[in-house]
Amino acid sequence: MQVLRTWECNIDKEIKKLKRRLSVLDGFSNQRDAVLKIIRDIQKRGDKAIVSYSKRFDKASLLPDEFQVKDEEIAEAYKKISLPFVRSIQRAITNIWTYQEHIRIRNISPLKTHGVVLDTVYSPLESVGVYVPGGAASYPSTVLMNTIPARVAGVGKIIMTTPPAKDGTIPPERLVAAKESGVNEIYKIGGAQAIAALAFGTETVPKVDKIVGPGNIFVTLAKREIFGYAGIDMLAGPSEVVIVADDHANPSFVASDLLSQAEHTPGIAILVTFSELLTEQVMAELKLQITKLKRRTDTKKCLDKFGIILLTKNIDECIDIANTLAPEHLQIMTQNPRNVLSHIKHAGAIFLGSYTPVALGDYIAGPSHVLPTGSDAHTRSIQIRLNKEKSKSLK
Repeated sequence: MQVLRTWECNIDKEIKKLKRRLSVLDGFSNQRDAVLKIIRDIQKRGDKAIVSYSKRFDKASLLPDEFQVKDEEIAEAYKKISLPFVRSIQRAITNIWTYQEHIRIRNISPLKTHGVVLDTVYSPLESVGVYVPGGAASYPSTVLMNTIPARVAGVGKIIMTTPPAKDGTIPPERLVAAKESGVNEIYKIGGAQAIAALAFGTETVPKVDKIVGPGNIFVTLAKREIFGYAGIDMLAGPSEVVIVADDHANPSFVASDLLSQAEHTPGIAILVTFSELLTEQVMAELKLQITKLKRRTDTKKCLDKFGIILLTKNIDECIDIANTLAPEHLQIMTQNPRNVLSHIKHAGAIFLGSYTPVALGDYIAGPSHVLPTGSDAHTRSIQIRLNKEKSKSLK
């Protein structure tokens, strides 16, 4: 993990490098032609093109009548997972539903002025497509975080697409999460071809009004290209965390939170601190903890490539850097985190104190973990703030 001292380098130049690294589309212009070709092919050949791309990219041989997950497959998925897992999914759904209902946009009373009545009515979309990525790990939480807000909003139909394994199956955790959260239809389609199918419709896959959910660079580029034919949530890049910490922070906790981000492979993990002692302790903890991870090799590569510690002169410089980076996740692990919070202008989700890890927000707290990446929090004024005290439990 690289360590930079702000007084020994051109910090403005280094911050610009970091922001380019955070950018979702930086360095990927060559992939645009490939994505456009896939989109046009789906428009022209529909299901036949999906069959072709599933074989090519997912190594799965599926006919159109096998695209949609059948009820029997979902029933079989329940037999493969434990009851505690199902209950944890249900608990997460309850928390997410409660929070999303709390923030749901409600119709306001009409404005009456000079004999004129002005009214605003918020109506749910008729259909939404949820893309759930596959890859190195299966994330049932992504199903919940994209589906529950749509259900709370009253969306009429929720369609999910997700990449199949080589044998044409979907991980049981993903299927159970979809069933529990109220997905109407599930299709075994991944990549740019799934985005195109949802945007334009095929003989088998219905067209939707809006497409949400994260994915790799091909999925992200496809979402950008189909915008206008269907709505999109945002262009999501690699997950990222910036931790602002002082010498009161627990180095073991800091290292764990950096590693949990690096495990995303890619995941961008940045520590900003003015404490030399904390830096030394965190580096030692990283070496110790990484040896205990199942995915230690990939995590270490990610940390070496995307991990950085910025040593600053003082807390004010830490805050300035955090605001400039405007990260997806910002953890404040200082003696008085709320004092630091009062100076934070830009971040997707803010986690206060040593007992509020990013994982709390990603899995169970309630706010959606679909957040702006790549400094996009500069253009979005809403911040999600979480705080969990040591002595309290989350219900």
